[in-house]
Amino acid sequence: MLFSFQLLAENLYPGDTTYNVKYYKLNVKITTNPNYLTGSVVMSGVPQVNAINKVFMDLQQTLIVDSVVSNGIKLVNTHQNAKVNITLERLYQPNEKFNIEIFYRGVPGSSGFGSFEFGQHSGQPSIWTLSEPYGASDWWPCKDNPADKADSADIWITCASTLKGISNGRLIETVVNGDGFTTYKWKEVYPIANYLIAVTISNYYEYLQYFKYSPTDSMPVVHYVYPENFPALQTSLDKTIDMLRIFSEKYGLYPFIKEKYGHVQFGWGGGMEHQTISSMGSFSEGIVSHELSHQWFGDKVTTIDWHHIWLNEGFATYSEGVYYEGKYGRDAYNSFINQEMNTAKYARGSIYVQNINSIDEIFNSARSYSKGGIVLHMLRGIVGDSIFFQSLKEYLDVYAYSNASTEDLENIFEGNFGSNLDYFFNEWIYGENFPVYSFNWNVNNNEGGVKLNIILKQQTNINPSFFTMPVELKIEFTNRDTIITLFNNQQEQSFFVQLNEVPQNVILDPNNKILKGYINNTGELPSSYDLKQNFPNPFNPLTKIRFSMPERSRVVLKVYDVLGNLVKNVLDEERDGGIYDVDFSSEGLPSGVYFYTLYLDKFEKTRKMMILK
Repeated sequence: MLFSFQLLAENLYPGDTTYNVKYYKLNVKITTNPNYLTGSVVMSGVPQVNAINKVFMDLQQTLIVDSVVSNGIKLVNTHQNAKVNITLERLYQPNEKFNIEIFYRGVPGSSGFGSFEFGQHSGQPSIWTLSEPYGASDWWPCKDNPADKADSADIWITCASTLKGISNGRLIETVVNGDGFTTYKWKEVYPIANYLIAVTISNYYEYLQYFKYSPTDSMPVVHYVYPENFPALQTSLDKTIDMLRIFSEKYGLYPFIKEKYGHVQFGWGGGMEHQTISSMGSFSEGIVSHELSHQWFGDKVTTIDWHHIWLNEGFATYSEGVYYEGKYGRDAYNSFINQEMNTAKYARGSIYVQNINSIDEIFNSARSYSKGGIVLHMLRGIVGDSIFFQSLKEYLDVYAYSNASTEDLENIFEGNFGSNLDYFFNEWIYGENFPVYSFNWNVNNNEGGVKLNIILKQQTNINPSFFTMPVELKIEFTNRDTIITLFNNQQEQSFFVQLNEVPQNVILDPNNKILKGYINNTGELPSSYDLKQNFPNPFNPLTKIRFSMPERSRVVLKVYDVLGNLVKNVLDEERDGGIYDVDFSSEGLPSGVYFYTLYLDKFEKTRKMMILK
């Protein structure tokens, strides 16, 4: 999902743990003028461990429960504290299937990102759902837990005959009821998490394509868009076929190949990866590829809980880069990674979400998305392309149509790489921040040959205190260069490399495989103080400010508006001598001219920059 946030009560999660859901059938009639939902939900389940005669389903209090029925018997139920507590007609033993049907009605609430919305476009109704992470119970009774997937689902939508009701899976039947309403019967035969079930209704224009995945087989790719928008969107929609091909090559065949893939336009600014039918508010290449890749990472394999949301969002963010690389080449991938690295540096806290009661925490853009994606870029750099993509395919196969955790992913990678990766996952998923390196080198050239001395130092972090990582060095000679890899596992570490000739230069991490702070790779400290012009300039939203100093100093960097008002304190800390790049974001600032001033113990300088939005 790419982007109203709220805090949630602890008891909304993780649903009733006494049973497993096997099947859902949603049968909803949705009207406008007045806005209203009338429906029923059938749920089939089995007790997990012990025999049970009571269960509950999650449903918000804004909706009215008329009755609950099982095998023709009306069941005793209470609807309190967003739960429908149900007494079954008898005791059910473990793995013995029970069925209940809840009849309910009302005007759904809308929490989170807009779990149920009655809207409009060009004077036409536009009704849509977006249940992630906790919004499904705003509009239908369910077990609200992403780890408990139903084996299959039916979704029947009754709406005005002037509109179309769109949902997951395949459209099995369309029934014109003769009363001005039409029922659309959708069937999802693959396992599905409750938050991925969606209903979207409007007067859609249907644009049909096909993904030919073998010489004799193809799958429908169906786009439902507002009629007035289709001409402007067609070029963007056409790129979906190439995306399906690239991701199928890298990750394995599209996981819902027996059904469809498609887009349905809705009234939200981003996108949401509803299984087989992504809901889209915009159609840029980044968003379209992001939501499509979720069909593998998020839908086929779903995070076991919201603590591990990076397994959905980090993977989808990284997959944007995989698409750019497959479509436009390695330079496009590198450009994308550089952009995401800049954003990832603003991440605070661990990628593992500590507080899953906060939607803002779960879907933190810099942390769950950008930094999560960069973790995969770094992992690819450690294990190499072959093992990286082999491991992703194995992860998707082992946990197909089920759920996984970070530890499950780590086990797959360790098995293929043949080496322990605890250090990597512990510091990057459960730790915070990123390494900030100070790097110097010198050469001892005597009768014993050329000895290169590398000195690598990290600023002290909190968790971990420093980062353990394999670090590449590019050693440049007069007519050639070579790359070696050192394993940096100390905060301050020296390495000695025997060479046959004197190097001209040594560059740390030349291929940008590590999320990091500034590296001084000149081999020597700068001889003077300086503040460079920011780049790019003008900029939006990010730019770099470079400065240099020959000795340790207190560094203060401030940004002012044209009236001399302080608008942002960028930096205020002690730093060793060196050359530094600082990222500056224009977030929250209007377009215009600004001044940035560097204050050092023995130096002060101001330069002008421009934000252009």
